[in-house]
Amino acid sequence: MTICLYDQIEEAVAFIKSRAPLAPEVGVVLGSGLGEFAESVTEKIIIPYETIPHFKKVSVAGHAGRLVIGKIKDKPTAVMQGRYHYYEGHDIAEVVFPVRVLCRLGIKKLLLTNAAGGINTMLVPGDLMIIRDHINMMGLNPLWGENDDRLGPRFPDMSRVYDANMVEIIAQAMQTMGMGVKKGVYLALSGPSYETPAEIRMLAAMGADAVGMSTVPEAIVARHMGAAVAGISCVSNLAAGISKTPLCHKEVTETANRVKDLFINLLSAVIPKF
Repeated sequence: MTICLYDQIEEAVAFIKSRAPLAPEVGVVLGSGLGEFAESVTEKIIIPYETIPHFKKVSVAGHAGRLVIGKIKDKPTAVMQGRYHYYEGHDIAEVVFPVRVLCRLGIKKLLLTNAAGGINTMLVPGDLMIIRDHINMMGLNPLWGENDDRLGPRFPDMSRVYDANMVEIIAQAMQTMGMGVKKGVYLALSGPSYETPAEIRMLAAMGADAVGMSTVPEAIVARHMGAAVAGISCVSNLAAGISKTPLCHKEVTETANRVKDLFINLLSAVIPKF
């Protein structure tokens, strides 16, 4: 007998609460190569994804596949140490399932992070870009299908996906840390192949500053369920046609590793203020 999505979410929530009684207020999703931030969590309880009902195992390098619940300073926080992606062969409802579970756990703020290719020539590898808006070019929507009103409305508003207050907190922290504040539009494609130079020229004409293969479905679902959202892209490489070298995932993880201390310090500064 197949149980409905809402019941699957409740089953996962009940399992997590049985292992980690702390009620998180903030959720964080860590992108490729950015998972080391989870080591900053204190009083942490670690739950591998594959032990949680209806979660999937992660198969991409740079994604540990663990839910870490504890505190960032004094802020109760749930950290997804890695994500799984649509291009791995998962249904889009499976991809966003962990974010739905975080929302049902009670988080009110969600910080999404990713590694992205830089399209805007003002961006260089190693930059941290605040996402001010997104473009969904994945060819699908995570809300497709029958809507369950217990999770959110049939037609959720997406005019302000990324919360202005959270964005300002991140920008102010960047300024305090002496970083250049860069904001931009993140565009999501399905992947897993990288883009062609012609595609990058098209995406630039559409207004995209950075491109990746995640984040947008999670942002849509979080807004559907009423959570405030912010996003940070680690520009791991220049996009095809801008970069003079072939693109590879190794470059993504190497760049993330190079800026990991800056990234960890930034998240440690902003999360307690959300």
